Amino acid sequence: MEEINGQEIGEKVVKVLKSIYDPEIPVDIYELGLIYDVMVSSDGDVKILMTLTSPNCPVA
Repeated sequence: MEEINGQEIGEKVVKVLKSIYDPEIPVDIYELGLIYDVMVSSDGDVKILMTLTSPNCPVA
């Protein structure tokens, strides 16, 4: 069974998050500070703690 490298997975997740831009302004959601934490479990499950730009955000 392959060992899970949480740090490597976390870095890949952050790289993807940096490619997602807020639709109203040309800044990615990571640089905006909307992502508070990226957690990777020993099983390789990822949990992202974040907020939305607005309570009326259609993503909610």
